[in-house]
Amino acid sequence: MRDFHFPGRSAVYATNGMCATSHPLAARVAIDVLAQGGNAADAAIAGAVLLGLCEPQMTGLGGDCFVLVKPAGDEKILALNGSGRAPAGLDAADLRARGLAAMPLDTADAVTVPGAVDAFCRLNTRFGRWGMDRILAPAIGYFDAGVPVAPRVRSDWARDAHRLQGAARRHFLIDGAAPALAQRFAAPGQAEVLRRIAREGRAGFYAGEVAEDMVASLRAAGGTHTLEDFAATEASWGEPVSGTYGGAEIIEHPPNGQGATAILMLNILSHFDLASLAPFGTARAHLEAEATKLAYDARNRIIADPDHTTRLAHMIAPETAARLAALIDPKRAMAAAAPLTEAIHRETIYITVVDRDRMAVSMIYSIFHSFGSGLASERFGINFQNRGAGFTLAEGHPNEAKGGKRPMHTIIPGFLREGRDTIPFGVMGGAYQPCGHTRVVTNLRDFGLDLQSALDAPRCFTGVDGMQVERSYDRSVMAELAAMGHQVREADEALGGAQAIRISAEGHLEGASDPRKDGCALGY
Repeated sequence: MRDFHFPGRSAVYATNGMCATSHPLAARVAIDVLAQGGNAADAAIAGAVLLGLCEPQMTGLGGDCFVLVKPAGDEKILALNGSGRAPAGLDAADLRARGLAAMPLDTADAVTVPGAVDAFCRLNTRFGRWGMDRILAPAIGYFDAGVPVAPRVRSDWARDAHRLQGAARRHFLIDGAAPALAQRFAAPGQAEVLRRIAREGRAGFYAGEVAEDMVASLRAAGGTHTLEDFAATEASWGEPVSGTYGGAEIIEHPPNGQGATAILMLNILSHFDLASLAPFGTARAHLEAEATKLAYDARNRIIADPDHTTRLAHMIAPETAARLAALIDPKRAMAAAAPLTEAIHRETIYITVVDRDRMAVSMIYSIFHSFGSGLASERFGINFQNRGAGFTLAEGHPNEAKGGKRPMHTIIPGFLREGRDTIPFGVMGGAYQPCGHTRVVTNLRDFGLDLQSALDAPRCFTGVDGMQVERSYDRSVMAELAAMGHQVREADEALGGAQAIRISAEGHLEGASDPRKDGCALGY
C-alpha cells in the first residue's frame, strides 16, 4: 500500500465492471456501456473509438489495433490481429531504387491500410452484445460536439503539430495552431464516418465514399493504394504466445506484434536474483538494460509478418534465454543497443475493460508516430498511420517492405496470470513497450508492489540513443550506471503510460492507471 504522506493515487476497487485507460472521458463512456448492459467488448470499442478524438495525436480510425480477449466463463485467451497490410503496389526494391535506405516517415509510402475498424467490427460480431450503432453513439456525439484538450494531449499536440501537412492541418489545427489547454476540439468529418460504420458496418469505412476519399487522398500524395487494398482488409483471430516468470504466466499477442520480446526479456532476467536487489537501484537497472539490448536484437532479426516469422519458438525457448543471460556482465555494460528495424516513436493508446461476467479485453490502438504520417484524407479528415515505417528496406529480411505484408508492430496488449488472479494490462510507449511489460511484471513479482505502485514506479530504457532515465531516479544511480559504461541521460519525457485491471479470485476488481497520462481507472 502506498505511503499517504506522499502525492499519488490509490488503486480503484469495484465489483461489477471496470475500465482503465488514458483519458477520463473514454473511461466514463466504457463504464456507461457496462452499466447499461453492454459487455467488455462493447465497452472497449466505445472507449477506444472516443480516444481517437480525445488523443488524436496517438490514435484514430486510420490506425491499427491488437486485442487479447478472455471470454466470459472461459480462461482461454484469444488474439485478434487488427493490423493492416501494405498496399499491393509497395515494393522495397522500388524504394531502394529511389535512393532510400530506410522507410520514410511522412509520405504515403509509409501508410499501410488501416486495420482497426475491421477489427472492431469482427470483435463486435464474435463477442459483442450490442450493435455497432449503439456502441458508437456516445463517440459520435463527442466527435460532433468536441472535447476539451487535456494537459498531456496539449503538450504532445504542441510538440508535434509541425508534422501535420496538407489536409491534416485543416482537420487537426485550430486557426493554424495546436489547440490550447481546455480548448474544444471536434472532428465532424470523422463523426460522419462513424455514422456510416454504425449503419453499414465495415463497408461504411472500407467501401463507398469514405474509402474513395482515403484512396484519392493517398494517391494524390504519391501512394499506390487502391480501393481493392481497402476492400481486402481483414483482421484475423489467432493464438497468443506465452511464457512464465516467477511462477506467473505472461501472455502476449503473437507476431507481427513484438510481444515475444517481453517474454524473452523475462526469460533472460529469470537467471538473476532481482528480488535481492534494490527495486530502483543501479544493479536492477543495469540488468534490465542488458536484457533489453539482447532481447531487442533478437526481435530485430525475427519478428515480422506472421507468414514471414519462422524462428518464434527459438526466440522464446528457455535455452535461448540461458545463452543470452550468460553474456551479461553484472558489473559492466555491453556495447550499445542494436539499431531498431522500426523508426523510434512514442505514440499509442491502451484500454482494458472487465465486465460483471469477467470477460476481459486488453486492447492497444495506434497510428504509430505522433499524428501518424502527418497526412489525412481531404473530405473526412481521417489521419493516416505511418505503420509502414515499421518495415525495413534490407533485402531478404523477414520484415522487408512488400505489398500485402504486415509490418513489424510495436504495440502489444498483455495479460498476466498470478495464481488465481488475472491481470489484463498494457504499457504504451513505442519501442519501450516490451521493456515496460517486463518492468511491470518484475515490479509485481520480484518486489511485491501493488498494482498502482507497479505503474507509478520509476522507469528507465536503453535504446539506440543511450539509456534514458526518468527524473524520479536518484542521481547517484545515474552516476553509477554511467560508471558501468551506460550512456546515461535524463529522459526527455516520461517513459510510456500503463493501464491494468486485476481480476481477483476473491471477487473484486482492482484498477490502476499511469499518472504519466491524463487517464484513470473507473469502476462501478
